[in-house]
Amino acid sequence: MLALILFSGLSAFGNELVNIKTVDPTIEVELRYAGNRNVTGRPLYPPNMPALVRPSVAAQLTVAQSYLQVRGFRLKIWDAYRPKAAHDQLWQFQPNTDFVANPMDGGSLHSWGVAVDATLVDLNGRNVEMPTDFDDFTPAAMLRYLGPSRSVREHLFTLQRAMARAGFYGMRTEWWHFIAKDWQKYRAIDEVKSSPAR
Repeated sequence: MLALILFSGLSAFGNELVNIKTVDPTIEVELRYAGNRNVTGRPLYPPNMPALVRPSVAAQLTVAQSYLQVRGFRLKIWDAYRPKAAHDQLWQFQPNTDFVANPMDGGSLHSWGVAVDATLVDLNGRNVEMPTDFDDFTPAAMLRYLGPSRSVREHLFTLQRAMARAGFYGMRTEWWHFIAKDWQKYRAIDEVKSSPAR
């Protein structure tokens, strides 16, 4: 029921959020919080929720995608805009500020539409080897890969370089998490009023 309420509220966002697939249909999307393959083991989003971001962030993702495509890769988005109610549930499950932003401290930049969780796939949409899977809250998920695999190191560097060139920076504890560098000019999106939180 909560998922349906969340999704019904998303249709009223006007120009604040756009569907990544409508901006660049070549970007792969697998919203992990719309299914069971996440740290909670259950859906936090409805199964048909689109990957939403600010229009400027979508434009940045197309820059990263162009960089990757000439190198034989594409982006896959694991998470984008996250409604506050879903983030609150995630915090209840994993109340650790190394991995989940505390809602009492302003919450997640995902709820601002300026952060994405991304990985690489090949041009046919097949996953490539990366340091960990999504929501791996262990030292193996750190931004700097220290493992022995050369291919993992090269894949991660390629993703990080693409995202940096497109105007994103990473997060120390999650190699897949990227934030638009100009995030401070935005605010959290209120999923009820569909306007920036005051």
